[in-house]
Amino acid sequence: MEHKWLNLSVLRSYTLGLKLENVQHKIFGRRIKRTCLCASQRPRQDSSVKKKALPQNVDLPPVLPKKKKKPYPVPLKKILRESRMNKKLAQMGIEKPLEPPKNGLLVPGLIPVAYDVLNAWKVLIKGVSQLLHVIPVYACSKCPEVHVAETGHKIQDCLGSANSKRRSFHSWVRGSLNDVLLPVESYHLYDPFGRRVMHETRFDYDRIPAVVELCIQAGVEIPEYPSRRRTKPIRMIGKKVFDRGEYVEEPRPWRSADLSALVAFDTHGACERFPPPLSSEVPRIAQETIDAYQTVRSGVKRLMKKYTVKACGYCSEVHVGPWGHNAKLCGEFKHQWRDGKHGWQDAILDEVFPPNYVWHVQDPKGPPLTSALKSYYGKAPAIVEICMQAGAQIPVIYKPMMRLDIIIPESDEARFVA
Repeated sequence: MEHKWLNLSVLRSYTLGLKLENVQHKIFGRRIKRTCLCASQRPRQDSSVKKKALPQNVDLPPVLPKKKKKPYPVPLKKILRESRMNKKLAQMGIEKPLEPPKNGLLVPGLIPVAYDVLNAWKVLIKGVSQLLHVIPVYACSKCPEVHVAETGHKIQDCLGSANSKRRSFHSWVRGSLNDVLLPVESYHLYDPFGRRVMHETRFDYDRIPAVVELCIQAGVEIPEYPSRRRTKPIRMIGKKVFDRGEYVEEPRPWRSADLSALVAFDTHGACERFPPPLSSEVPRIAQETIDAYQTVRSGVKRLMKKYTVKACGYCSEVHVGPWGHNAKLCGEFKHQWRDGKHGWQDAILDEVFPPNYVWHVQDPKGPPLTSALKSYYGKAPAIVEICMQAGAQIPVIYKPMMRLDIIIPESDEARFVA
């Protein structure tokens, strides 16, 4: 007897469909109704392949009010639940379970990521500095607004000092690298789990870019900025560290004696260090710059999933480490109630590496943007806008917020648009 074996891989690729149908038959002149079960097979769609369709237009995240604390990136219920759990473990005298890097040890898989981020950070500073010699950038002298075009725009949204006298028009000056790549600095710590930065000792520590400090704590070795590499994990009960490992004396002074060590990582004076590029090299530099920008953002996002970064809930201060510092430098909403201390909470990517959105200009040499057509304009990060005008390809994720598919009407036609 011949057996026919069914191929299970082929059978799994089909979906069985069942359907009930009422069928009428005529037997010996009598009509008989019967219910039939019909079965059919059709190819099954692969569920592992998900179509990720980007929306046509995307609005920018809302501007948070300054007279209110920033929302927590982690839900408050989850924070309270973990706090209660840690408190119960502390009352029972049970050690808090910690995994790298929360216990002071490095994550070996993230060390190459940290080196990639640091190298891309250098390329980003060099590329933007060279493109600023070619692409005109303007900054408002009264507010943080930045515009990438031949002339400043005429959108009346300035909130700086004496804006009523200027009818909210911006006061444009020539922009610099710090206007495009916003400097976010943090204290460099030899041992993040060691002594805290106090208000009286804040001048004893170097302030370096937060991205660089995050890479150092993730495993990057910079001789001028040493960091302690633990071989034994720390131990905690509740919020108290009762075993920090063997005592290691921190190098003194904490400030780096060689100030030139930070030149390659700092944005200060970068435009003077790098000469203007040749016109034939501008598109290549723009593409390398935007690729480096994407590498820094994706790498910092991966590092922040493991390494703790704190941000003030009221101001723009950022601290890389398990706990925030105690320097009383916060001057934002209700700082008198907190004696100038920061309200530390978990940081998000845009606080460590701000995108700095600017208006997207379809024709940089055309007429300036106006307030009447403000709803038709899109926005993009300043670095993306500079690289796009220099000849680089736009990443797909930024196209919806730039509103490239919207035709901007003339000023006298805007009132007739539905």
